[in-house]
Amino acid sequence: MADSMDTTTQAETTPPKQGRLTKLYLGTGGFDIIGRSRTWYVIAAVIMLISVGSIAFKGFTPGIEFVGGTQIQLPAQGVQGPITADEVEEIYADTFGGTPSSTQVIGAGGSQAVQIKTETLNVGEIDEFKRALFDQLKPIGTGGEPTVNAISDSNVSGSWGDEITNKALIALAVFLVLVMIFLAVYFERWMAVAALVALIFDLTVTAGLYSLIGFEVTPATVIGLLTILGYSLYDTVVVFDKVRENTKGLLDLSRQTYPEAANLAVNQTLMRSINTSVTSLLPVLGLLLIGAGLLGAGTLKDLALVQAIGIMAGTLSSIFLATPTLTHLKMREPAYQEQASRVASRRTLGKRTASQTARAGAGLADDESDEEHEAELRKEKAVVAASAVPGRNLKKSDQRRLAGKNAGKPAGKPAGKPTGKRGR
Repeated sequence: MADSMDTTTQAETTPPKQGRLTKLYLGTGGFDIIGRSRTWYVIAAVIMLISVGSIAFKGFTPGIEFVGGTQIQLPAQGVQGPITADEVEEIYADTFGGTPSSTQVIGAGGSQAVQIKTETLNVGEIDEFKRALFDQLKPIGTGGEPTVNAISDSNVSGSWGDEITNKALIALAVFLVLVMIFLAVYFERWMAVAALVALIFDLTVTAGLYSLIGFEVTPATVIGLLTILGYSLYDTVVVFDKVRENTKGLLDLSRQTYPEAANLAVNQTLMRSINTSVTSLLPVLGLLLIGAGLLGAGTLKDLALVQAIGIMAGTLSSIFLATPTLTHLKMREPAYQEQASRVASRRTLGKRTASQTARAGAGLADDESDEEHEAELRKEKAVVAASAVPGRNLKKSDQRRLAGKNAGKPAGKPAGKPTGKRGR
């Protein structure tokens, strides 16, 4: 009965086991992110090597703004019905024997048009291609009648894209310098270094993915690449602020180490990072799907695509790369190494004390068992001594007791009839 009551009490006092989703929501430190930092380093290194290798050997697919070329545009409505991009590419192949750099339908409704980007064409080639387009497709102009003037053309110089790229690189360098100074002043130097590592990872992965898949790089891509750096830095700063809060005055304490406090900070901000990423991705996906898919706006597509890739890369780097890198750098300092040794010594002492307490409790139980055993031995010795007295027979109950049988049973009736005389 007592055992069942103890079991019931223990079941009531034992807290229920938390699931992964509960730990994620509460931020109780249930995910060992810092403890598995080597795993994250290996994964990040592999991704970086693939990205750098693709950039070095495959390169990028530059847009017409970077290499220069000719852009031709015509209404997407012809006399015989809608004009598709495949029809335009087929006419280009018949005229020049190749394929254009890109062909896409842009705009919506009555302003929808087909845009062709190709290498630089001279005046004669442009007129020839425009005449072929008009003869086969007969695009309808603003007056409601098919006309060759509805087909427009323009030459784009590659110097414009180079100018945008140079200005973007200057802006990137200034941004990184200001970020380093801000983090070093507001937080500390190692946090600035760790944040810079995360930013370089985001840039490399985003650029590598563009190179690996073959997405076209346009000025909008370069601008979008700068915007994702701000998001990645913002998410990293939030995590670092929580790390600073958890590690304040840690060197004077011996309850937890710096990696443990940093891991708790990452867990406490993990749900917030996921929520921020999801809410940031929703409008970006809206631009990507609605703006590019329905409206056919190439600039919106380029801008949204690089932002979507950068947001995902920035979220992963702020969680799995920035804080583990910070922890690795901090644990190289002798002060934090000595503090970790104090924590380990205290925990070892606590385990030793608990073990001694447990052994002391077990010793009391053994003493009680020894006393019971000695009482049994004394009782058996008394029985044996009584049986050794002359003229005294050992009772059958005592015989059964010594033989290991159950004691306390009736010894049975004596043989013969009672005489009524009491033995003297």
